[in-house]
Amino acid sequence: MKAKIFVVLCISAALSACAGNKSEEQLVNTNQTAQAAYNDAKDVLDSGLYSRAIELLKAMESRFPFGPVARQVQLDLIYAYHQAGDSKQCLASIDRFIRLNPNHPDLDYVYFMRGLTNQKTDDNSFQEFFGVDRADRDLASTRQAFDDFKILTSTFPNSRYAADGQARMQEIKEKLVRHELLIADYYSRRGAHLAAANRAKYVVEFHRDSPQVAKALQVMVSSYDQLGLTKLRDDAKAVLDQNFPQS
Repeated sequence: MKAKIFVVLCISAALSACAGNKSEEQLVNTNQTAQAAYNDAKDVLDSGLYSRAIELLKAMESRFPFGPVARQVQLDLIYAYHQAGDSKQCLASIDRFIRLNPNHPDLDYVYFMRGLTNQKTDDNSFQEFFGVDRADRDLASTRQAFDDFKILTSTFPNSRYAADGQARMQEIKEKLVRHELLIADYYSRRGAHLAAANRAKYVVEFHRDSPQVAKALQVMVSSYDQLGLTKLRDDAKAVLDQNFPQS
């Protein structure tokens, strides 16, 4: 009886393996040209079936690594990974594309996608939907996104993505300013007034165009007052009164 069960299990496993292999082989029709196979993958991508599109595009990349549509397949994979929410694979694909194609005409798009992906990594759509400010989190990916958009706008100023990149840089700057002020508030509430003043001072020195500068100056005035640094307090207050009399 045990022998029969063992044989049945072996047969089932073999059939499953065959089915799996057959499915894998059918990802790209061996009789199709590279262009025809790409057209099928692109139709799936355009329909929003990103996981399936990734499978087809990866299969194409393996079968036609140097074909006429190879670079476009790589670009579409970047987009598909981004849309599927797979930031890790998206960034890996982007870095690989930049390394292998340093002079590609669509490199502006690749840097734009790198910025979008890094920006998305630090986003929390659920909390943003309910209006929760997440500027208190670690923002390493957001800072990287700023650098990506900076490369885009400085290297490709005439790119059709440059204006969007510039707007996103401004948005990121305000997020980083809020981040600094939240940390300053954290230090203030724990009596670390010098650390709080230094965070606020950084905002005043490096983000002078931010609407949060008035708040940063207020933190400096309060922190220096707590520390007994009357000269620094009065200097900060003078700047605050001169530039933000209503604050």
